[in-house]
Amino acid sequence: MRVAVIGHVEWVDFARVEMLPQPGEIVHASATWAEAAGGGAVAAVQLVELGCETLLFTALGEDELGRQAREQLERQGVRVLATASQEPQRRAFTHVDGNGERTITVLGTKLRPRGDDASLPWEELRRCDGVYFVSGDVAALRKARHGRVLVATTRELDTLRQGGDVLDAVVGSARDVGEEYRPGALEPPPRVVVQTSGSLGGWAQPGGPFAASERPGPMEDTYGAGDCFAAGLTYGLASGAEPMEAVALAARCGAAVITGRGPYGRMLKEAEVV
Repeated sequence: MRVAVIGHVEWVDFARVEMLPQPGEIVHASATWAEAAGGGAVAAVQLVELGCETLLFTALGEDELGRQAREQLERQGVRVLATASQEPQRRAFTHVDGNGERTITVLGTKLRPRGDDASLPWEELRRCDGVYFVSGDVAALRKARHGRVLVATTRELDTLRQGGDVLDAVVGSARDVGEEYRPGALEPPPRVVVQTSGSLGGWAQPGGPFAASERPGPMEDTYGAGDCFAAGLTYGLASGAEPMEAVALAARCGAAVITGRGPYGRMLKEAEVV
């Protein structure tokens, strides 16, 4: 299956701490690491792990971190189609506490791909079974519609409203005010709306409530859970699964990633999809 992700990449520094620092407090990290992540990168790698030929339409800084991000994602099997931005590569700092919860501080401007950028091979989207829209401008969203199935994050509602196209699905977190979706938020309405609620599962319309998937191991951290869920939903719908079957697979992706360190320590694999 051939899929595409349209979205941003961040270079993320991670620090594992027992507790988040209180105002004026100093805490010591038990482990640190850094890698390319962010919504576009994590979803793209999850789709690779599910066995897809995966294209990532993005923008990367023309600096050392942008170069490292490209090299890492290409090693992970992603075909990176990136505009070279004059802005520095966007960064983020993530604390992971003793309960596995991640808290993120973002540094810099979100580098979004633009649909009018002739340097990107947008025509390749016409040969994609599925597209997941994470971030980009309205022109990029309209190009995304060339894929057979289009899934988008509710975090980009303003862009989705301006696009005016029917989406096959929108997905977001009911626990994050920035991803809230209310009936009537988009016209025409999406065919499927999925809102996740962590260990409580979530709600799909149509379909109703769904349970969280059983974790395949102890929890490490929650970074990437939403991105992997969205990637799994895109995979399921693009493969022809019914919406609730796609949601069940997405839940398995979200449950798997939280049992590994960071976004890539443990992802659901193609061989595990039954």
